[in-house]
Amino acid sequence: MVYLDNNATTPLDPAVVDKMVWFLREHFGNPSSLYPIGRQVKEMINEAREHVAKSLGANKSEIYFTGSGTEADNQAILGVLEAIPDKREFVTSAIEHPAVQETAIYLERKGYKVTYVPVDRAGLIDLDFLRDAVTPQTALISIMYANNEIGTIQPIDEVVGIARDKGVLVHTDAVQAFGKIDFRIDRLGVDLLSVSSHKIYGPKGVGALFVRKGTPLLPFLHGGHQERGLRPGTENSIGIVGFGEAARVLPEKFEADRTRIQHLAERLGRGIEKKVPKVRLNGHPERRIKSTLNYSFLGLEAEAILLSLATKEIYVSTGSACSSESEEVSHVLLAIGLRPEIARSTVRMSLGRFNTDQDIDIVLKELPDIVEKLRKISAFDPEDN
Repeated sequence: MVYLDNNATTPLDPAVVDKMVWFLREHFGNPSSLYPIGRQVKEMINEAREHVAKSLGANKSEIYFTGSGTEADNQAILGVLEAIPDKREFVTSAIEHPAVQETAIYLERKGYKVTYVPVDRAGLIDLDFLRDAVTPQTALISIMYANNEIGTIQPIDEVVGIARDKGVLVHTDAVQAFGKIDFRIDRLGVDLLSVSSHKIYGPKGVGALFVRKGTPLLPFLHGGHQERGLRPGTENSIGIVGFGEAARVLPEKFEADRTRIQHLAERLGRGIEKKVPKVRLNGHPERRIKSTLNYSFLGLEAEAILLSLATKEIYVSTGSACSSESEEVSHVLLAIGLRPEIARSTVRMSLGRFNTDQDIDIVLKELPDIVEKLRKISAFDPEDN
């Protein structure tokens, strides 16, 4: 099997598996219980919080565990707007993950004014447009750090500068940046930041939200006192412990992972561009998560490529995993100016910690033949694109 869909999810790191198996065997207490077996679990949750905080350059008191990156995004956006009810404007980008995009649409239905900042053909936001879009009624700006489909990295430091001049809070969805970009929250300057466990070789079903001390924020779920009252409900202890272990391992492997994965991705990209005619790389050529390769195979349907590769046990994506069941054209690809027929020809390949040179060899052997065969039977002519 060749797995090239690490932006969708990553395999568990062996250290995470070992930690979770040990926890499952040895600990079952409710972390809210006052007796020892409950307190032990509570201590392990706080240890995991420390690991996540350290990997992000934050204080552990600023980290709140959630059920996913999506929930963290929703908590950040809805929580701030609930806490600042006299401001009814929200600013985001045209290429956000559905976790933010759909929340923005929900806000519009609730009567909020939502402004979508456009992007250029490389996927970078228009900072001048952003500056003009922020008004005294703006409560929050939410701009993703790195795009999940094309990998383009946004200038969050400049977004924060604009926000500070205007007295506005900033949230960033850093789910795809975490573990791939060397950043620290204490230098980034954002007020809220979302991450997810299963993008850094941890388990699914757990995410985290950084909330800078003093940021106005109210819960959007209601119930018990867990997560200091912000996220009620009995904690996903096993998931949190696994997340903590993935975050503990992350700094140890970061540099080696980044160097090796970038080498593999560059080799794969060069091979595709050399062996497959009529392909187009989407996203910024340099300011991009290098492990993300988003190619349009002109004249073809991406789904046909994906299914053909799957028969060879090569697994890639046609875009966001959260939108894979939708037949709509990617809003990200349309926003960067691709025509619908080109957007539908687009395949995303995303590499990770466990990919090898052999994986690249296999893809570069199979993909050109698949594309050639599909083009012979295709009704589309790549010359028309």
